[in-house]
Amino acid sequence: MEGDTKRWLKITVITAGAVGLAGTVAALLVRDQIQRRQRDLFHPSALRRMAALEHVSRQKGSVDTLNLLRDYIAWEPRRLLRNRARALLERMGEEVTENHRIPATSAPPYSDMTP
Repeated sequence: MEGDTKRWLKITVITAGAVGLAGTVAALLVRDQIQRRQRDLFHPSALRRMAALEHVSRQKGSVDTLNLLRDYIAWEPRRLLRNRARALLERMGEEVTENHRIPATSAPPYSDMTP
C-alpha cells in the first residue's frame, strides 16, 4: 500500500507542476499579445491600427490605457481611427472615474476635531 501512495503522490506533484508551468506560459503569451497589440496602434498599416484599437476596446479602462489613447489620438493621421479612439477614451475615462470615485459623506473629514 505504501508503494501505491508514493506513486500517486509523485503523479500528483508532477501533474501540479505541469499545470503550473502551462499556466505560467499561457500568462506570458497573453501579456506578450497585449503588448504587441498596443504597439500595433502605431503601426504603418491602418488595418493593423484598427485591429489594435478593437483589441484595446475589450480591455478595462485604466490610467495607462487612457494615456496610450491620448498619445494615439495626437499621432493618428486618419480621422475615422481618431474618432474611434476618442470614443474609447471617453468610455474608458468614465469607467476609471466611476471606479475611483470617493463616496460623498454628510460631514467633512475631521469635522469633530477642534483647532
